[in-house]
Amino acid sequence: MTLALLEPLLFLAAAGSAAAGLLILQLGLQRVFSVAPRLKPGQDVVAADTSLTVVIPAFNEAHNIEACVASVLANQPPCRDWSVLVVDDESSDATVDNALRAGSAAPHFRLIQAGPRPDNERWVGKNWACSRAVDQVSSEWLLFIDADVRLKPDALKRSLAQALDEQADLLSLAPRLSCGCLAEWMVQPIMASLLGLGFPILETNDPASPVAFAAGPFMLFKASTYAQIGGHRALAGEVVEDLALARAIKGGGHRLCYLLGLDAVDLRMYSDLAALWEGWTKNWYLGLDRDPVKALGAALVVVLMFSVPWLLLPASLLLLWLQPLLASAWWWVLALASLAILQQLLLRLWTRSNFDVPLSYWWLMGAGGLLVGAIGPVSIWRTRTGRGWTWKGRALN
Repeated sequence: MTLALLEPLLFLAAAGSAAAGLLILQLGLQRVFSVAPRLKPGQDVVAADTSLTVVIPAFNEAHNIEACVASVLANQPPCRDWSVLVVDDESSDATVDNALRAGSAAPHFRLIQAGPRPDNERWVGKNWACSRAVDQVSSEWLLFIDADVRLKPDALKRSLAQALDEQADLLSLAPRLSCGCLAEWMVQPIMASLLGLGFPILETNDPASPVAFAAGPFMLFKASTYAQIGGHRALAGEVVEDLALARAIKGGGHRLCYLLGLDAVDLRMYSDLAALWEGWTKNWYLGLDRDPVKALGAALVVVLMFSVPWLLLPASLLLLWLQPLLASAWWWVLALASLAILQQLLLRLWTRSNFDVPLSYWWLMGAGGLLVGAIGPVSIWRTRTGRGWTWKGRALN
């Protein structure tokens, strides 16, 4: 084989692999979501004869907290006795003022201060605020949600009813990801596809399987079971506390339910590129089991599927002109790259049809793939060295 033929063959292999990978991704998503358990509809759901506290930990969430609290307070009463508790984790912005603006008129709303973290203990993320909240309540159920969550009016009633019906010790809902800034439109649809395909929903709900997963933005606990596993206090130093809590629930022989709650919970994770970069470089390596091979491999696969086709498209057009003797090979490269780009559009069309996610900026998925490709190695470096490994500016090491 001559060197002249090697180049188009490599390009053909890359374009074909991208097209094949996208096909596998789309078929896999269709299979997963066709059988995944979902939050049941809310018709004729009667408010439960129990008690519930909705806990919202908040650190510098001035831009989120008001809308979050308003959406929770606008919910239909889920039970005979329910309340909303915001825990301010020493915010330096207008989080407290905005939370009070949204909730102070509601008799079942409270705001408390988490206070400083103990000097001789390692507490990361929201674990301290959640633990401080639990010290203040005595309800039979505890729901932890993030400030960037927006609940539909029947979300609390439906989730509590299903938790009671299925005798769940932890019920967690996978939210619908929403996007606002350009960086989110570039990256979040890709991440949502990977999460949807990569996390085993059926195995998580199977009591006989050791697999455990939960979505941190919405975690509804039976309070007695939460106390039995030690709650957030038992894993104060865990950065990915939702996975740790899910494993503690299932490892203790308790009932874990992980459901699609796409019509009940909306989540917008990041307000801009800086927040997105900080968040995903925090979670990427940890979410892939601290395995550098997995973390780098997954990032490279994303680049191959989403970015390489966009790079091959102009390259093949140029080489058609520069190497007319190899025109047939370059036509094949052009065709496969175009097919992969069409598959990206079909993936977004499927997402729009199933989850009401607009097509906005779908043509920037190639740039989003490059961004994810950079997130992988940076996440490994930050997590292993502790340099720049932060969340909302707070060091995690």
